[in-house]
Amino acid sequence: MHRHYIILILALLVCGACANRPVSSGHVAAAGLRTDLMEMTDPAESGDIALIASSKPQFSWVVPSVGDNTRQVAYKIGVYEWEDYAAQKMKGRSVPVWDSGWVESDTSVAVPYQGPELKPDTEYCWTVELKLSSMSKRLKTSESVYKRFKTDKTLAEYATPSYPLLTKEETCETPVNGIYDFKKAAFGKLVLTLNAAKDDNVTVIIGERLKDGVIEHTPRVSSVVYDEIDLRVKEGTHTYLVEPNCDARNTGPMAVPLPEYAGVVAPFRFCSISGDVEPVSVKRISYHYPFDANAASFRCSNDTLNAIWDLCHYSLEPCSFLGIWVDGNRERIPYEYDALIAQLCHYGGDAEYSIDRRTLEWLLEKPTWPTEWILYTVEIAWNDYLWTGDSRALKANYDILKAHSLDALRKANGLISTKQGQTPEFLASINRTGAITDIVDWPHNKIEDDGFVYTDFNAVVNALYYRTLLRLGDIASVLAKENATGYAQLTGNYAADAAGFKTEAVETRNAFRNAFYDAASGLVRDGINTDHASLHSNMMAILCGLLEEDEIPAAADFVESRGLMCSIFGAHNFLESLYAAGRGSAALRFMTNDSLRGWFNGLRLGTTITLEAWDDSFKPNQDWNHIAGAAPGNAIPFGLMGVRPVEPGFSHVEIRPQIGNLEWAEMTLPTIRGSISVSIRDGEMKVTIPANMTADIWLPNKNNKMTRVTVGSGSYTYKY
Repeated sequence: MHRHYIILILALLVCGACANRPVSSGHVAAAGLRTDLMEMTDPAESGDIALIASSKPQFSWVVPSVGDNTRQVAYKIGVYEWEDYAAQKMKGRSVPVWDSGWVESDTSVAVPYQGPELKPDTEYCWTVELKLSSMSKRLKTSESVYKRFKTDKTLAEYATPSYPLLTKEETCETPVNGIYDFKKAAFGKLVLTLNAAKDDNVTVIIGERLKDGVIEHTPRVSSVVYDEIDLRVKEGTHTYLVEPNCDARNTGPMAVPLPEYAGVVAPFRFCSISGDVEPVSVKRISYHYPFDANAASFRCSNDTLNAIWDLCHYSLEPCSFLGIWVDGNRERIPYEYDALIAQLCHYGGDAEYSIDRRTLEWLLEKPTWPTEWILYTVEIAWNDYLWTGDSRALKANYDILKAHSLDALRKANGLISTKQGQTPEFLASINRTGAITDIVDWPHNKIEDDGFVYTDFNAVVNALYYRTLLRLGDIASVLAKENATGYAQLTGNYAADAAGFKTEAVETRNAFRNAFYDAASGLVRDGINTDHASLHSNMMAILCGLLEEDEIPAAADFVESRGLMCSIFGAHNFLESLYAAGRGSAALRFMTNDSLRGWFNGLRLGTTITLEAWDDSFKPNQDWNHIAGAAPGNAIPFGLMGVRPVEPGFSHVEIRPQIGNLEWAEMTLPTIRGSISVSIRDGEMKVTIPANMTADIWLPNKNNKMTRVTVGSGSYTYKY
């Protein structure tokens, strides 16, 4: 069972070491070779690799720099059966399964394999050689490198691969008052070496938090973990695998199951051992999806924000314990809005994309009940494409993504409503059996949703509906372009769909403004038959682009005045709306506030993984392990530091920082093309852009406006 135990750091070091192997002379070589977005594919390096499940995979690599403004001019890919390549490479006689020849292109992500379908359960390798240019070198040929991969036992033309779970082993040597503290919570189990004077029964307790110096035995309503495990020990010194008790709720039919080899796990930080035994060794074995904790970094002049970043960033590793993002330990069920927040936090922390795509595809098959959550899947799919440059998930899921527009609920006034029209045919189109219901925020307690007034037509739902139509128009345009070039051999009238969605979006925007926007107050009402204006209606109108530029200040003032009158989940949209409105100073203030409604409160309570709610007083049964509570994990890189992809696969980016009153801030952001670094201090901005990427850098000027500078790859310093 435990042959899969691998220390994460070793696995990552091995992966990094094997990523590129030179096979010809030269001075520079591509790095970060990925097959179907996966880096850890080499069977020679580790048993815990991703098996490639596509018969026609895609290839990506990081272009090396040969000087300022390095661009790839051409590439040459060869794909070989590994056995033949390994035997013949020194003789130069290997016959490729597919040879692309020299292709004049700067494309370095999501390059499609165009040879015969690969065979299942077979080892292959692929090589890539590049021609590069820069300001100082007109043309340079790179070293050729190779990367191995193995196909899965069953292949499809397109399928998302995944990694086996990794394990981390940690030893706690010195208890304090009988309590072993692993310093941070993780999903795992114990391995105990105990010396017993006789055969006996002992009690092992695990838990997530302390109270008055003991592991807290919480009331039944709470979901904070406390577990007493009965262990039978034998005389002498022996080692025991101690698994938590199985929880009937989070192992039910709706929950994502753990792999059989993982057994039973629970989130815990503390443990104690009661009985007549002498602990010799106390270890925790925890499970998680591969995650490079060092890929991203952030530091600034505000220690509170640094601590909040660390909390959110760390949360990614333990919360990935199922290989799919779930809502926490209590249910272990994926939810769409949770998945959106997790996706963006993950993109801000690591250049690994498969867990996010797997979660999307799970949710398209098993959607949850909130109306807004259904709409969010289209945003998740668009983010996947924008960050990876790989359009296959859009193509494969296009029909159901169209159904997720909820167009079937559109009424004569141009808006959607769940109050009528939920026919069996509609529900089947989105893979639902039960009806969907508007949620706005959770829980419904007139506090977390700022007293939102529910009517037949909901402003929050329709704001998301408008954005979803725009996104579907973008998706259809991408597929239409690829269809026209023969790149993907698609079927379907995508160009007509793109035009239709964009026309419908214009109509919906007009309908939204007629129904919900109050010109006298400058605010957005919650519904047609109410004058109530909530935080949620106004922040979503800003975020989804439903206000004219001169209307945004009034709505943003209102959003600021309401503050965090939303859940810890709703805070994701709250922060995004402030950054969209240019209110970075306000976003910083709310991120670092020390009230109950803030991330600092979680640190004060002692959590090491982000919470499900601001405080137990707002949700008594909250989990202490919700990645959806980690909004600063994406607000910091994409809002405060302002780095966002403009073109798919990060071929072109925007850097528009809003650091508020911070004295300084610096960040490294991993991308599929390499890492971007931004440092701001004393009126000076330093930026490093990786090769084969361009960037729009926005600099403040004396009039508090922004000046745009467009650059290619390289390192730049600007005074402002």
